Amino acid sequence: MLHLRAVCPPDKTAEALDILRAHAGTAHLIVHRGAAVEPAGDLVEADIAREATDEIVDALCALDLDHTGGITLESLDTALSDAADQAEEKAPGEAADAVVWQELIGRTGEESRLNVTFLAFLTIACLLAAVGVLTDSSVTIVGAMVVGPEFGPLAALAVGLVLRHRQLIRQAAAALGAGFPLAMVVTLGGALLVRATDVFGEKAFELQQHNEVDFVFSVGAPSLVVAMLAGAAGMLAMTSAKSAALVGVFISVTTVPAAGYAVVAAVAGEWSRCLQSVGQLLVNLLGIVAAAAIVLIVRRNGQRSPVGMRPLSRG
Repeated sequence: MLHLRAVCPPDKTAEALDILRAHAGTAHLIVHRGAAVEPAGDLVEADIAREATDEIVDALCALDLDHTGGITLESLDTALSDAADQAEEKAPGEAADAVVWQELIGRTGEESRLNVTFLAFLTIACLLAAVGVLTDSSVTIVGAMVVGPEFGPLAALAVGLVLRHRQLIRQAAAALGAGFPLAMVVTLGGALLVRATDVFGEKAFELQQHNEVDFVFSVGAPSLVVAMLAGAAGMLAMTSAKSAALVGVFISVTTVPAAGYAVVAAVAGEWSRCLQSVGQLLVNLLGIVAAAAIVLIVRRNGQRSPVGMRPLSRG
């Protein structure tokens, strides 16, 4: 179940209530007359089945409430109510299969913003990957995969392409286009410092002796297959609200490790491995976006996509 709050101008409240009453997926309908201060109006609340959300939100947006008032949604972890159970049973479809498109746009938009936090996580992940390469530690490489925040903008790019949301595409492209180069430059500085101080030993940059992490730069068909499977799983997790599965996606693709390996290989003078790592990075990025987009297209064909796509907000 999701909890819906709608701020309605007084002249739209009756219509909003009629929409919510008419839908079988609605429970616990509440109205607070004159409760909203800015913008002024009434506050309407309801618990709605996830599979009914898109239809209800579209109808409320048709009343222009997204411009004259406001609509917010939040997940409910627990709802102990016969009315809620009946709403879920009567709403068409299954909750796990329902895509709340406005929620997806908002979520991917938030996770793809180019900000200090995103850059910090991506830089730390690349540095961890470089340490994993220098120490021939696959465990550290896995740690870099988990820390890396790159799936957010990759998912946003797929959503933007499928829904033709130009602002989302630009935002995701900016995050990836600026984030990876900056993280790699910082990692280059760290690698040069390590080489100058010899803190990891004389053989740290002898990459041909590092067998545990060879999978990072070995680009090929298996890399594309893994990237596409990870992209598909990640998008399924985001659209079905099963976010726990995203952890499995993070530790299955070698985007950040490939970037870290490319930097270390360049410092070591292993240009062939450096180019292979860059190729691995590009293959993984493209594979994830392509598979995520395919999943969205398939799911959109089975469910209506949003009638009107809201511009991204920082709320």
